[in-house]
Amino acid sequence: MLKKIIFIIFLLVLYLGSNAHVKMKADLILINGKVCTGDEKFSYAEAFAVKKGLFIDIGTTSQILKHYDSDSIIDAKGNSVYPGFIDAHSHFFGYALSLRELDLTGIRSFREIIDLLIRRKDSCRSEWIVGRGWDQNLWEKKEFPDRSELDILFPDRPVVLIRIDGHVVLANGEALKRTGILELNDYKYGEVEKKNGRITGILSENAADLMRNSIPLPSRSEEVMLLQLAQKNCFAAGLTGVTDAGLDFPVVNLFDSLQQHDLLKIRLYVMLNPTEENIQNFIDVGQYITPRLTIRSIKIYADGSLGSRTALLKAPYSDDPSKSGIQVTSPDRIMELCSLAAQSGYQVNTHAIGDSAVSVALKIYGEFLKGKNDLRWRIEHAQVVDPQDISLFGKYSIIPSIQSTHATSDMKWAPDRLGKRRIRWAYAYKNLLDENGWLPNGTDFPVEKISPLLTFYAAVARQDINGYPDKGFQPENALSREEALKSITIWAAKAGFAENTRGSIDIGKMADFVILDHDIMTCPLKEIPSVKVLMTVIGGEKIIDNLK
Repeated sequence: MLKKIIFIIFLLVLYLGSNAHVKMKADLILINGKVCTGDEKFSYAEAFAVKKGLFIDIGTTSQILKHYDSDSIIDAKGNSVYPGFIDAHSHFFGYALSLRELDLTGIRSFREIIDLLIRRKDSCRSEWIVGRGWDQNLWEKKEFPDRSELDILFPDRPVVLIRIDGHVVLANGEALKRTGILELNDYKYGEVEKKNGRITGILSENAADLMRNSIPLPSRSEEVMLLQLAQKNCFAAGLTGVTDAGLDFPVVNLFDSLQQHDLLKIRLYVMLNPTEENIQNFIDVGQYITPRLTIRSIKIYADGSLGSRTALLKAPYSDDPSKSGIQVTSPDRIMELCSLAAQSGYQVNTHAIGDSAVSVALKIYGEFLKGKNDLRWRIEHAQVVDPQDISLFGKYSIIPSIQSTHATSDMKWAPDRLGKRRIRWAYAYKNLLDENGWLPNGTDFPVEKISPLLTFYAAVARQDINGYPDKGFQPENALSREEALKSITIWAAKAGFAENTRGSIDIGKMADFVILDHDIMTCPLKEIPSVKVLMTVIGGEKIIDNLK
């Protein structure tokens, strides 16, 4: 009997020994990388294995190859690997539509715009001529243009030119006539600019929204093509997830349908515009979450933009004392929407740029949040904050959602808008970070370029891509490299309640990652704007592959 037991033990040991080196089959393996996991310890590794779209093991190259085999092995060749980048505030659908518009970004005068329109009018396929990206702050004469010349050149064809921030448009007479704005008189002061009783064509906020929403949409097939092109550009920039800050029901339905049919792969966190259709179909029903689409937040506009002087300030603009900005949504309406969100389990995300708008939003939030919480209600932009209000972010666990490139885009003219005292508390990202210990970062594209690497660079360097200014714009509010990386990975995921499923290279999380040709954590800051994305992988699927 004893011999039989010993023999059985011998066979068991022999069997276990013979199978000790049987490898598990993985769908994908990455080896020989400098893997910045972005986990809680901010640890580094060399390799990992992926199965069914998830990270299943992380370690050294020898460890991973010892235990796993795969038909798909990525040799990173010493290049740097990071969690997939996430844009915490963008306008993905708006960016897609902008790809069919005339690009007016960086144009240095209104005369140049007119010349471009003359050259391109015959090549515009649609009846409406639409352009986007102009910024009067770049012009020698820093004033809003007038529709007079557009009316002469295009007497029977609608022309709409959208300012870079989307908060102001210039429309010609034909566009005004077709939209009905010439007959309307119920806009807030400043939303329809008039000089000597004549509408100049400059429309702000609600009036601008009406005009933009009147532009005919492309056909469904063209919409899909534009969305796929927008997605391709995002993947090429290293983005695996984006937040679309304000959508209507038909567009959200389109996103969901395209994702279900695998025509749209990028992960989307959607903020809903507070329309009755959205309220009835989503907010009243509850949260809607799939692996690629999350719907659980409401978008509110408290004010406009600093560049167009429609951001709501507590005191008048330093460079135009006749203006203090525009209150886009009344405090009473903000209260109603916050109450609805609180009852429905939805996050509230309020666009607030001026110190008055930020203050109003913070105090209304406080009435619902009471104290510390994990509801993650957000202030989008939070560009100008009264120092007396900044502690409210921490008191009520309110999350400032920032866009670092706004600081470096605005730094040459923002001091004129705000004056010496207020500018010290503008774009104060480090001060805002200190309130809760984390914050999400984004681009607001198409207002800014879609690159998360430029977001990282602006957050750390506080300089433009030419290295101006030498010591950085208000460098005391720069983020560290680790903080900047977290703001476009794990903190951006957390802002959308997804930190347990993505945002870092961790076992059990979605296998979203990027490979770069430089280590942005150690390379000279000036090199970061030219860093190249070699590969973008989402859910273990290679989307962009420039690794040679």
